Formats: sequence, structure tokens, C-alpha cells
Amino acid sequence: MKEKFRSVTSLILWVIATISISLCTLILISSSALAQTNKNTGIEIVPSLNDDQRTEKFDEADYGGYILAYFKDQTQSAYLAVSEDGYTFTDLNNSDPIFIGEELAEQKGVRDPHITRGPDGAFYLVMTDLHIFGKRAGFRETDWQRPIEEHGWGNNRAIVMMKSYDLIHWTHSDFRVDLAFPELGDIDCSWAPQTVYDPIEDKMMVYFTIRYNNEYANIYTSYANEEFTKLETLPKKIENIGGIDADLTKVGDIWQMHYVSEQKILHSTSDKINEGFQPGDVQINPDEVPTEAPQVFRRIGTDTWVLMYDIYGGRPNNMGFSETKDFENYTNIGRFNEGVMKGTNFERPKHGAITYLTKQELEAITNHWKVVVGDNDSN
Repeated sequence: MKEKFRSVTSLILWVIATISISLCTLILISSSALAQTNKNTGIEIVPSLNDDQRTEKFDEADYGGYILAYFKDQTQSAYLAVSEDGYTFTDLNNSDPIFIGEELAEQKGVRDPHITRGPDGAFYLVMTDLHIFGKRAGFRETDWQRPIEEHGWGNNRAIVMMKSYDLIHWTHSDFRVDLAFPELGDIDCSWAPQTVYDPIEDKMMVYFTIRYNNEYANIYTSYANEEFTKLETLPKKIENIGGIDADLTKVGDIWQMHYVSEQKILHSTSDKINEGFQPGDVQINPDEVPTEAPQVFRRIGTDTWVLMYDIYGGRPNNMGFSETKDFENYTNIGRFNEGVMKGTNFERPKHGAITYLTKQELEAITNHWKVVVGDNDSN
């Protein structure tokens, strides 16, 4: 009788265990499916863009808002947020990534996004191809792709290049700088790319940091092809400026450069886009902790320019902002969500850039992502 009882009990336990395993499997499958659903970014990668969407050069009267690109360390992916007034920004995808590093980059992570407009009306987006937690995430077996003793922190060599006319359909290229230009030799990294239109060459110019021998970092420039899928000219160093994370903004006939040296924001000027700059000697930002990633935008309809930068040494990290009218005197206006600059449904953005939207574009993309600008309950 006891043996029969044990047999029945064993059978019941086996059935319960089988059901439990099946339920666990179902839960895991459901979780996996949910994870895939959460990757709904609202964008589509396309092989080419429709040239019918090209527009004439914008007049400032057409501008009706701003768009911010930024990234987060937690996801190693990039995001977009929009604003009508240039002060209060609302994330477009309910604080979920729009540009997923795992899908766009060789190292399965992106950072340092920069977005700008070209004279063709297109949006140009460039990012660093790098996952700083790649080993922890299971994408590689070492901390970095190559030995840190020889090539230093990060040591990535690709930049992500994307182009769109509507912020929804994007072309995409992951461009290995070292393979395209072996003349550069054994570079440590290619970091923090940005794009600007050069009216003299009538081309979009990409500029970024290249470091050698885990020591010498400088800013290099190269011109992109019209499709914005590759760099066409051998990257050229901007002489005399030893630093990283440059931002170039043309004001009148003068190019204003903000860049980083010794974790501080410095400033220089030239009448040429990629030469003639002299080292800055005055710290622009008021922070006593390490900073990087300066970027300048103008408040629409005014002569006020805003310098935004990443206070990565802060605990917690944040973005800092200063305003200027003459690029000599700067007024500190605080940090994100600690002053006049605010995010309604996101916090702690990193290494961002802001450019302009027309009223029609702002309406179209907020409808597409189903958000209300400036509404804390946007979803």
C-alpha cells in the first residue's frame, strides 16, 4: 500500500513539475515576445530616401520647434525628444530607445548622437559605435575590442551614419574609419562625430575625435557622400587644437568652435571651417566636475545662443546649459530639470544635440509617436 502511495505521489509530483516547467517556458516565451514588442521604435531603416522630400533651404520663419537627440548608458541606445519653445522637451517614444545600438552598430551599442539639418532639408544623425558594457552584455569576451594597455578606453573605430527627411524613414551605414582610410594607421578610436554643412565645398562635413597611442587626441574633418553612407576624403586634423568633442557653429562669417580639453569646455574661432583655430585658454562652463560634449543652438527668432554640454562627472550625471549673445559672456542657466531647461517624461540624458523643426514636422512626428508636447502624461 505504501509503495502504491509512493507511486501515486511520485506521479502527482511529476505532473506538477511538468506543468510548472511548461508554465515557466510559456512565461519566458511571453517575456521574450514582450521584449521584442518593446523594441518598437517608430522608425524604419530603408535602403534609400525619396528625393521628392528634398526641400529648399529653410527660412527661420518656417521653424516651429526643436528636436533633441541623446543617449543613455543604461541601454547604449539613442533617443529623440521635441520642444516647441526650446526649454521644455518631451521624449518621443515614451522614454524607450528609437535608435537601438544592438541593431545599428558593430559593437552593439551607440553613444554620442549628434543631429543637424542640411540645406536639402534632411536630418543628419551620426553616433559613436561603442558599447562600453559589451563584455557584461555578452557581446564580446574582453572588456574592449582590443587591449586597453595599447589602445586605451573604448578603442572603437566605426561611426554610425544615418539620414532622413521625415525622422521616420532612415538610411543607415556603420562606417569603419580605419578600414576606409588605411593611411591613418593604427588609430585607437573614432569618437563623438558631428556633422555640419560647409557652404564653400557645398558638402556635409563630418568631424570627430581620433586618438593615437592611447595619448594623442585631436579633431579631424572629412566630407561625406551625398547619400551620407560614407566619408569620401581622408580625415584631416585641425591643427593647433589638441582636444576632443568639437562643435562648429557658423555665426555671421565666423566659425565658433567649442571643444573639450582636460575635461573643460574651451572656445576658439576662425573664418575657415577646418583651419585657423587657436587653442582656447578660458574655461567656458562653470562646473568643477568633468564635462564633455559641447553643442550650440540658437533660440528661434532671437540673437541668443545656447551652449549645452554633458556633465558626466556629476553624481548623478546631467546636462548643463549656458546662454550667450556674443560668445564672450556666458550666463549659466542651470541643468536639466534643475533650472529653466526641462524634460517632461525623461531624465539624465547624455551627450546630446539639438536642431530645428518646422511647425509641420513637429506636428507630424508628435502625431506619429502619439505624444503631446510639454505634457507630463505623454505616452
